[in-house]
Amino acid sequence: MRRMILTGSLMLALSAPVMAAQVYKWVDAQGVTHFGAQPPEGTRAAPVNTNVAQPPSGFPLPPAKATPAPAPQPTASDKQKAVDEKVRQEVAQQEAERAKYCDNLRLNLAQLKNNPRVRIAESNGDMRRMPEEERQARITQAEQDLQKNCN
Repeated sequence: MRRMILTGSLMLALSAPVMAAQVYKWVDAQGVTHFGAQPPEGTRAAPVNTNVAQPPSGFPLPPAKATPAPAPQPTASDKQKAVDEKVRQEVAQQEAERAKYCDNLRLNLAQLKNNPRVRIAESNGDMRRMPEEERQARITQAEQDLQKNCN
């Protein structure tokens, strides 16, 4: 048991220098920031202080000060994406309107075919019965519109 405690203590003592190794920070030619134990040859690297004191327990950490990120400038591809999205929305709206039109047309056709005594409202508010010739003409027109617009 003493041997395990001695071995554990020795390993803990020897690991302290590893945790205290110097860390370097540098920026490459593309503007990317790197951190490492050894700086690259020919590049200026700044040592980073890794010894940050921890506050005593019971004291809250101060809130981190957030710096607002600069608003990204829209690129040509961003502008194109915005235009594409607007066109997609317009097409979807037109498709929804066409689907609604087709549903109404099918409903009207079913009403005309299944009811030989169709009544329609006059412009003055009176109701009149639709003659058979007019009903057949409207059925033909509705079928043509369905075939042309709703396939």
